[in-house]
Amino acid sequence: MRLAPSRPGRPPWLITLADLSLLLVGFFVFLQATAHKSKQQQDAIEASIRQAFGGSAATAPELAVAVNRVDGFSPGRADLRADIGSVAAWARDALADPRTRLIVTGYADGSPADALSGSSFALAGLRAETVATALAGVPRDRIKLGAAVMPGARRVTLVISYDP
Repeated sequence: MRLAPSRPGRPPWLITLADLSLLLVGFFVFLQATAHKSKQQQDAIEASIRQAFGGSAATAPELAVAVNRVDGFSPGRADLRADIGSVAAWARDALADPRTRLIVTGYADGSPADALSGSSFALAGLRAETVATALAGVPRDRIKLGAAVMPGARRVTLVISYDP
């Protein structure tokens, strides 16, 4: 029995890969184009995307990015200026699964004013430690600390990780 010769052309997997690549490039272009927008412009873009998919602002859930972040640190300081009860509640809920861990990363902006004894990393680490200590009801053995320096960043973020 003889097989019929295959048709010339590109294999289907290559076309799918090209489509996926173009979608990713478009997504990254979108992210870059909206990265430097003001908060009001970002909210307008978010609302228009939500509306295009049939949603409304009234039914929109709060994004985890807004819940798992502590802002408001003064330059060169690591003391908390606001109550972090909602962040602690989010962290306790996130750690309900025993396989999860919490990564608490402190940020400093790298300016001379935002440093501890000349070190922005030390200040970022101290901010992470301050928030981790203030998380009432969260087991300390399930928290990992991190520090980073990024222009314009004086905050602490909390991220869930999984240890299977």
